[in-house]
Amino acid sequence: MQNRALILKLFSAFALCLTWEIAGRVPVSYAFPTFFESMSALAEMTADGRLFDAYAETLRPLIIGISISAFVGIIVGLWVGLSPLFDWLFSPIFIVMQAAPLAALIPLLVLAYGIGLTSKVIVVCIMAMPVIVLSTSGAVKNTPESLKEMGEAFLASRLSVISRIILPAASPVIFAGLRLGVSAGFIGAILAELKITPTGVGDIITYSRSIADYPSMYAAIFSIIVLSVLFLNLLDKVEIILFKGNQRGYVSD
Repeated sequence: MQNRALILKLFSAFALCLTWEIAGRVPVSYAFPTFFESMSALAEMTADGRLFDAYAETLRPLIIGISISAFVGIIVGLWVGLSPLFDWLFSPIFIVMQAAPLAALIPLLVLAYGIGLTSKVIVVCIMAMPVIVLSTSGAVKNTPESLKEMGEAFLASRLSVISRIILPAASPVIFAGLRLGVSAGFIGAILAELKITPTGVGDIITYSRSIADYPSMYAAIFSIIVLSVLFLNLLDKVEIILFKGNQRGYVSD
């Protein structure tokens, strides 16, 4: 089954690259290079170190922002899911954050916090945290009451019910929220570099577009997609390690 899934993923990747190559040769647009031209530019940027230097800048606000969003988001999501009062107080805030047009807020963030690291971290948090909070709170609220009652019947403490029943039962949805939050965080990090200060991978994209070096521009975008996919696969592995077998998901399923 795992081999079949791997084959399907490889086939999907091959089909995507083939479509990209064909679209570049047609061409769909003069600004759309072929897959091989983009990969050649990617290899060149990797060889001369530009890509590593760019990611050294991009990953700083991304890692800090996602770490803060995951830690605070899961804790706040637990409180919101367990307490009707916290649900009433905080859920509307995160719903508004999720719906707010971030591009319109960036000038306000720059005015308040400048063009440094702080503004970029806040952009990543605004993108990632609402998804994590709302997913976690929804998962906690939807944990079957029968599981909680069973824990209470065995005289388990409130902390034990949360750590041994609610969190394992809610883990699939929580990790789904984390994956969505990480994806949103990547978007936020690149958006911050494009809108606040042209640094990191965002600088490569902006500069390559300005000089019509489209293979380099698409190579930088492709590298972001690959890195985000690898990060999401890492989250899958962490989830499997933390919640093995019957400890993961609803026990009644």
